[in-house]
Amino acid sequence: MQSADSSITKLARGVVEPMGYELVGVEFFPHGASGATLRIYIDHERGITLDDCTAVSHQLSGVLDVEDPLPGHYDLEVSSPGIDRPLVFPEHFQRFAGRRVRIRLAEKLEGRRRLEGMLLGFDAGTIKLDADDRLWEIPLDDVESARLVYEFRASGETARNDDD
Repeated sequence: MQSADSSITKLARGVVEPMGYELVGVEFFPHGASGATLRIYIDHERGITLDDCTAVSHQLSGVLDVEDPLPGHYDLEVSSPGIDRPLVFPEHFQRFAGRRVRIRLAEKLEGRRRLEGMLLGFDAGTIKLDADDRLWEIPLDDVESARLVYEFRASGETARNDDD
C-alpha cells in the first residue's frame, strides 16, 4: 500500500473524501513493459456498491488524466476493502482496536514476519498487538501489510464485520 503522504494517496484522497467515501488504501502494481494496475480501496458506513466504485472511478480517472502522476499505461481499479479489510493509515489502527488482525512485517522481528492477534491500539507511530500471550509494539513503518481477520461464528450467531 502507498503511504499516507504519497502523491498518489493525496490525489486519491482529494477525490474520494469530498464524494463522501473513506479512502482505505492505494496499491500500485507495475507489470513491467505491459503497464501497471492502480487499485483504490474505498468504504462507506452503508457499504460499497458497484455504482459507488463506478462513480469514484469516473471522477478519479478524470483527475489522473489531468495530473498525470504515473508514467506509462496503467489500469485503474476501484474496489471495496472486503471482509479482510486492509489497515493502512494510523487512524485505521486506532479505529479497529479490539479486533483481530493479521500483520506481515517487512523484515523479521524476533524471528517472525507474520503475527496474528488482538489489536490493542496505536500510539506514537507504534501498533500495539496482543499475540502469542505477549504484547508486541510494532513501528508502523515496519509493517508490509495488515488486515482485519474475519471472525466466523457458530450457526445462529452473528459474525463480526468491519462496522461492529
